[in-house]
Amino acid sequence: MSGIAAENAVTVQNLLAAFEGESNAHAKYTAFAAKADEEGLHGAASLFRAAARAEQIHAGNHARVIGQLGARAECEIHSFEAKSTLENLKVALNGEKYEIDTMYPGFLAEATERKNTAAIRTFTGALEAEKTHARLYSEAIALLQAGKKDSWIGEAREFYVCPVCGYTSETEEEHERCPVCNCPWERFEIIR
Repeated sequence: MSGIAAENAVTVQNLLAAFEGESNAHAKYTAFAAKADEEGLHGAASLFRAAARAEQIHAGNHARVIGQLGARAECEIHSFEAKSTLENLKVALNGEKYEIDTMYPGFLAEATERKNTAAIRTFTGALEAEKTHARLYSEAIALLQAGKKDSWIGEAREFYVCPVCGYTSETEEEHERCPVCNCPWERFEIIR
Protein backbone atom coordinates (compact mmCIF):
# COMPACT_ATOMS: atom_id res chain seq x y z
CA MET A 1 0.00 0.00 0.00
CA SER A 2 2.49 2.59 -1.11
CA GLY A 3 1.34 6.19 -1.02
CA ILE A 4 -0.70 5.62 2.14
CA ALA A 5 0.39 7.32 5.33
CA ALA A 6 1.59 4.73 7.87
CA GLU A 7 -0.97 5.86 10.44
CA ASN A 8 -3.78 5.12 7.94
CA ALA A 9 -2.61 1.65 6.84
CA VAL A 10 -4.88 -0.35 9.17
CA THR A 11 -7.84 1.95 8.55
CA VAL A 12 -7.40 1.48 4.80
CA GLN A 13 -7.21 -2.31 5.22
CA ASN A 14 -10.45 -2.18 7.24
CA LEU A 15 -12.10 0.05 4.64
CA LEU A 16 -11.06 -2.35 1.87
CA ALA A 17 -12.48 -5.31 3.82
CA ALA A 18 -15.73 -3.40 4.39
CA PHE A 19 -15.84 -2.36 0.72
CA GLU A 20 -15.47 -5.98 -0.36
CA GLY A 21 -18.09 -7.15 2.14
CA GLU A 22 -20.62 -4.54 1.05
CA SER A 23 -19.94 -5.15 -2.66
CA ASN A 24 -20.48 -8.88 -2.18
CA ALA A 25 -23.63 -8.28 -0.12
CA HIS A 26 -25.00 -6.10 -2.94
CA ALA A 27 -24.40 -8.90 -5.47
CA LYS A 28 -25.93 -11.55 -3.18
CA TYR A 29 -28.99 -9.54 -2.22
CA THR A 30 -29.69 -8.68 -5.86
CA ALA A 31 -29.67 -12.41 -6.71
CA PHE A 32 -31.69 -13.22 -3.57
CA ALA A 33 -34.35 -10.67 -4.66
CA ALA A 34 -34.71 -12.42 -8.02
CA LYS A 35 -35.10 -15.79 -6.24
CA ALA A 36 -37.73 -14.37 -3.86
CA ASP A 37 -39.69 -12.95 -6.81
CA GLU A 38 -39.43 -16.34 -8.51
CA GLU A 39 -40.94 -17.94 -5.36
CA GLY A 40 -43.77 -15.38 -5.23
CA LEU A 41 -42.37 -13.72 -2.11
CA HIS A 42 -42.44 -10.22 -3.53
CA GLY A 43 -42.22 -8.42 -0.17
CA ALA A 44 -39.07 -10.37 0.69
CA ALA A 45 -37.76 -9.48 -2.78
CA SER A 46 -38.47 -5.80 -2.07
CA LEU A 47 -36.52 -6.08 1.18
CA PHE A 48 -33.56 -7.70 -0.59
CA ARG A 49 -33.59 -4.95 -3.25
CA ALA A 50 -33.67 -2.22 -0.59
CA ALA A 51 -30.83 -3.85 1.35
CA ALA A 52 -28.86 -4.34 -1.89
CA ARG A 53 -29.20 -0.61 -2.62
CA ALA A 54 -28.09 0.25 0.92
CA GLU A 55 -25.05 -2.03 0.58
CA GLN A 56 -24.20 -0.33 -2.73
CA ILE A 57 -24.33 3.06 -0.96
CA HIS A 58 -22.08 1.73 1.83
CA ALA A 59 -19.58 0.40 -0.71
CA GLY A 60 -19.55 3.77 -2.49
CA ASN A 61 -19.00 5.63 0.78
CA HIS A 62 -16.18 3.28 1.78
CA ALA A 63 -14.61 3.65 -1.70
CA ARG A 64 -14.67 7.44 -1.41
CA VAL A 65 -12.80 7.36 1.91
CA ILE A 66 -10.33 4.77 0.55
CA GLY A 67 -9.59 7.21 -2.28
CA GLN A 68 -9.19 10.12 0.14
CA LEU A 69 -6.59 8.07 2.02
CA GLY A 70 -4.61 7.40 -1.15
CA ALA A 71 -5.64 3.85 -2.04
CA ARG A 72 -7.84 2.27 -4.71
CA ALA A 73 -11.09 0.50 -3.89
CA GLU A 74 -10.80 -2.89 -5.52
CA CYS A 75 -12.39 -6.16 -4.53
CA GLU A 76 -13.36 -9.60 -5.68
CA ILE A 77 -17.00 -10.67 -5.94
CA HIS A 78 -17.05 -14.19 -4.54
CA SER A 79 -19.21 -16.93 -5.98
CA PHE A 80 -22.35 -17.83 -4.07
CA GLU A 81 -25.53 -19.78 -4.64
CA ALA A 82 -29.04 -18.40 -4.29
CA LYS A 83 -31.03 -21.08 -2.49
CA SER A 84 -34.58 -20.91 -1.14
CA THR A 85 -35.72 -17.51 0.10
CA LEU A 86 -35.79 -18.79 3.68
CA GLU A 87 -32.18 -20.01 3.37
CA ASN A 88 -31.18 -16.75 1.67
CA LEU A 89 -32.76 -14.70 4.46
CA LYS A 90 -30.78 -16.72 7.01
CA VAL A 91 -27.53 -16.19 5.07
CA ALA A 92 -28.27 -12.46 4.87
CA LEU A 93 -29.11 -12.26 8.59
CA ASN A 94 -25.87 -14.03 9.54
CA GLY A 95 -23.90 -11.58 7.40
CA GLU A 96 -25.61 -8.60 9.01
CA LYS A 97 -25.05 -10.00 12.52
CA TYR A 98 -21.33 -10.42 11.79
CA GLU A 99 -21.10 -6.81 10.62
CA ILE A 100 -23.08 -5.53 13.65
CA ASP A 101 -21.41 -7.64 16.34
CA THR A 102 -17.84 -7.94 15.09
CA MET A 103 -16.74 -6.20 11.92
CA TYR A 104 -17.99 -2.63 12.23
CA PRO A 105 -17.42 -2.27 16.00
CA GLY A 106 -13.78 -3.30 15.51
CA PHE A 107 -13.33 -1.05 12.51
CA LEU A 108 -14.96 1.86 14.36
CA ALA A 109 -12.72 1.38 17.40
CA GLU A 110 -9.60 1.52 15.23
CA ALA A 111 -10.82 4.55 13.23
CA THR A 112 -11.79 6.32 16.47
CA GLU A 113 -8.37 5.62 17.95
CA ARG A 114 -6.82 7.22 14.83
CA LYS A 115 -9.37 10.08 14.91
CA ASN A 116 -10.23 9.39 11.26
CA THR A 117 -13.59 11.17 11.04
CA ALA A 118 -14.29 10.14 7.43
CA ALA A 119 -13.82 6.44 8.28
CA ILE A 120 -15.86 6.84 11.47
CA ARG A 121 -18.71 8.41 9.48
CA THR A 122 -18.82 5.73 6.76
CA PHE A 123 -18.53 2.85 9.26
CA THR A 124 -21.24 4.35 11.50
CA GLY A 125 -23.67 4.84 8.61
CA ALA A 126 -23.20 1.25 7.48
CA LEU A 127 -23.50 -0.16 11.01
CA GLU A 128 -26.78 1.63 11.69
CA ALA A 129 -28.31 0.46 8.39
CA GLU A 130 -27.19 -3.12 9.06
CA LYS A 131 -29.12 -3.07 12.35
CA THR A 132 -32.32 -2.30 10.45
CA HIS A 133 -31.57 -4.97 7.85
CA ALA A 134 -31.01 -7.56 10.59
CA ARG A 135 -34.31 -6.67 12.25
CA LEU A 136 -36.21 -6.88 8.96
CA TYR A 137 -34.53 -10.16 7.94
CA SER A 138 -35.40 -11.64 11.37
CA GLU A 139 -39.01 -10.58 10.95
CA ALA A 140 -39.19 -12.05 7.44
CA ILE A 141 -37.68 -15.35 8.64
CA ALA A 142 -40.21 -15.57 11.48
CA LEU A 143 -43.10 -14.91 9.09
CA LEU A 144 -41.89 -17.49 6.57
CA GLN A 145 -41.29 -20.11 9.27
CA ALA A 146 -44.80 -19.46 10.59
CA GLY A 147 -46.20 -20.02 7.09
CA LYS A 148 -47.51 -16.45 6.85
CA LYS A 149 -46.88 -15.87 3.15
CA ASP A 150 -49.99 -13.65 3.09
CA SER A 151 -48.14 -11.11 5.29
CA TRP A 152 -45.87 -8.33 4.01
CA ILE A 153 -43.35 -10.88 2.73
CA GLY A 154 -45.80 -11.97 0.02
CA GLU A 155 -46.76 -8.64 -1.54
CA ALA A 156 -44.32 -6.20 -3.12
CA ARG A 157 -43.93 -3.21 -0.86
CA GLU A 158 -41.95 -0.04 -0.58
CA PHE A 159 -38.84 0.45 1.48
CA TYR A 160 -37.06 3.77 1.89
CA VAL A 161 -33.27 4.06 1.62
CA CYS A 162 -31.20 7.10 2.54
CA PRO A 163 -29.04 7.99 -0.49
CA VAL A 164 -26.28 9.33 1.77
CA CYS A 165 -25.73 6.62 4.42
CA GLY A 166 -27.96 3.72 3.33
CA TYR A 167 -30.25 3.80 6.38
CA THR A 168 -33.28 1.69 5.48
CA SER A 169 -36.87 2.15 6.69
CA GLU A 170 -40.05 0.26 6.01
CA THR A 171 -42.31 3.21 6.81
CA GLU A 172 -42.79 6.40 4.86
CA GLU A 173 -41.67 9.59 6.54
CA GLU A 174 -40.59 7.79 9.68
CA HIS A 175 -38.59 10.91 10.48
CA GLU A 176 -38.24 14.37 9.00
CA ARG A 177 -34.57 13.61 8.47
CA CYS A 178 -32.43 10.49 8.40
CA PRO A 179 -31.78 9.48 12.03
CA VAL A 180 -28.19 8.53 11.12
CA CYS A 181 -26.86 11.26 8.81
CA ASN A 182 -29.55 13.99 8.91
CA CYS A 183 -30.34 13.76 5.18
CA PRO A 184 -33.81 15.24 4.43
CA TRP A 185 -36.49 12.53 4.21
CA GLU A 186 -37.69 13.76 0.78
CA ARG A 187 -34.33 12.67 -0.68
CA PHE A 188 -34.82 9.03 0.39
CA GLU A 189 -35.04 6.55 -2.47
CA ILE A 190 -38.19 4.43 -2.73
CA ILE A 191 -37.32 0.81 -3.48
CA ARG A 192 -40.05 -1.65 -4.37
